[in-house]
Amino acid sequence: MRDLLRSVWDEPRPADVPGRVWRDWVLLVALVVVAVLEGALRPELRWPIVQVLVMVALAPTLMWRRTRPLLAVTIAFVGSSVVPALAGRGPWLNALAFLLILVYALFRWGSGREIVIGSAIILGKLCVPATLGYLSVSETVTGTAVVSAVAAVGTAVRYRAAVRMRELDQAKLLERERLARDLHDTVAHHVSAIAIRAQAGLAVAASQPEVAVDALRVIEAEAARTLAEMRAMVHTLRRHDPVALESCPLIRDLERLAIRSGAGPSVDVELVGDLDLPPPVATAIYRLAQESVTNARRHARHATRVKILVLAEDTAVHLIVSDDGHASPMRTATSTGYGLIGMTERAGLLGGTLRAGPGPDRGWRVTATLPRTGPA
Repeated sequence: MRDLLRSVWDEPRPADVPGRVWRDWVLLVALVVVAVLEGALRPELRWPIVQVLVMVALAPTLMWRRTRPLLAVTIAFVGSSVVPALAGRGPWLNALAFLLILVYALFRWGSGREIVIGSAIILGKLCVPATLGYLSVSETVTGTAVVSAVAAVGTAVRYRAAVRMRELDQAKLLERERLARDLHDTVAHHVSAIAIRAQAGLAVAASQPEVAVDALRVIEAEAARTLAEMRAMVHTLRRHDPVALESCPLIRDLERLAIRSGAGPSVDVELVGDLDLPPPVATAIYRLAQESVTNARRHARHATRVKILVLAEDTAVHLIVSDDGHASPMRTATSTGYGLIGMTERAGLLGGTLRAGPGPDRGWRVTATLPRTGPA
């Protein structure tokens, strides 16, 4: 139990706390308007002007509910105690229900110690009026149940968001591992070529020095390319688990994706420009095209054709994968899945960009742009 309490106390605030947006201002204005109207239209209220002024003074705490939830809860709950102190058992402004928004924000965005301290303040706000006779037992129990339900919702949303973030991080990590494996395999290929050339050069150095010189030139070129690819590996994250080596697909292997007949849409491949690309870039193009074709064959309804276009320019290479299917709700739902996250991560690691969405006419379109030389 002690460890559980310590873990709750040491719980950090979520890292993705959103900033203030226009909807916060709309909520603030709406709360003030509701409080003023309620004070004007409910003649049974005691001290209506004072109650409205208290509400107007406390309403700005909504603007801090995400960035400083404990401060907002403290000011709002302590300040709202003025209302029962003046009005006794009421009636009170119904607009005071805005305090539930602050309770949700405390459990959604606060740190562990802020939640503990804030819960004590909330509990005191419920118990003190009941002790002084401003609330009946049934009202106190009902209020406690409502506040507990709101706190539970805030906690559930908080940890669901944390689980989602961990899943996204895992998807990115797996894609980085895959990219790192591809880079490792291409580097191994070049190192093997260097070793073979060096052995050949040593064998003929005495009898055919010109052949040995040619071997040195090849070794220099291979070493330069290997160094560039090793630098690219620095930009990846990879666990230290041993992985099996596998051949890395390149641009020429895109023809494997071409399907002219059989079940599902046909796949056409068009290659334009100088496609003598570094292996990391070529492999990334292949992997992005492969994933895009897989998604098209799974989710493109009534599609008859998928087109892969690779266009190489002087400084960049473009990949466009499009299909002629119909828009599908499932396609829209899966467009934010982990496959697309992994594709975007792979393109970003190589200094490129990736976009996916409905095509200009129909179907789905994936567009990726990578620099020819890989990451800087």
